[in-house]
Amino acid sequence: MIKKSTIIDNVKTLFYALVIALIIRSLLIQPFYIPSSSMEPTLLVGDRLFVTKYSYGYSKHSFPFSPPILSKRLIFSEPERGDVVVFKTPADNRTDYIKRLIGLPGDRIQFIDSNLYINNSEILKSRLSKNDKIYCGVSTIDVFTFEEKLPNGKSHTSVYLKDFSFQNSDIFIVPENHYFFLGDNRDCSKDSRFLSSVGYVHKDNLVGKAQFIFFSSNKTIGSFFEFWKWPKSIRFNRFLKKIN
Repeated sequence: MIKKSTIIDNVKTLFYALVIALIIRSLLIQPFYIPSSSMEPTLLVGDRLFVTKYSYGYSKHSFPFSPPILSKRLIFSEPERGDVVVFKTPADNRTDYIKRLIGLPGDRIQFIDSNLYINNSEILKSRLSKNDKIYCGVSTIDVFTFEEKLPNGKSHTSVYLKDFSFQNSDIFIVPENHYFFLGDNRDCSKDSRFLSSVGYVHKDNLVGKAQFIFFSSNKTIGSFFEFWKWPKSIRFNRFLKKIN
């Protein structure tokens, strides 16, 4: 017969483990899974990555289920243009999105002839490839791949459909305490360009900064439990890859 004291000790151990895991997840680092292709080629469907929760300080969205325990962001640290950020969508304050930070408070963002402009200055992009194929949902699309250099000197890879379907836009003026995000897969991303569903993101909605990929697998080849397919489905070359 198991002693009552042993059961109590096991329950205590489980409770302490859950508390420690909650603290780590809320205040330090949290794993996330990439379910969509909106950030290709930077992030692929099936990537699993770590996001640091302390990078921009803490709000209610730092905690599971976003409990209303903080009325404003604490220990706030301004994100940098070009960061890849996880945030809660303003539409429901519940769904996690991951995009690249393009516009800071007060910035004027616009697309003119498929070129990105920040504060009336064109963001120069150098074409890396004109024959790439990437995913857009379950379909594959032909894209041009570019390296874009932001005003602060940070560079990243972005892709555009060959017909540059998103050519011109209104001027987006980023409100105070808000940010403007774009997906690197520019013609296959629901982001701040869509004001009714995402739009400008308040600083309190920031969850954390994406840092590196710790695991990645291609689900179109096989599931995790089909171990005989691991050599083909697991993307070993993406393990511990830093996210730029």
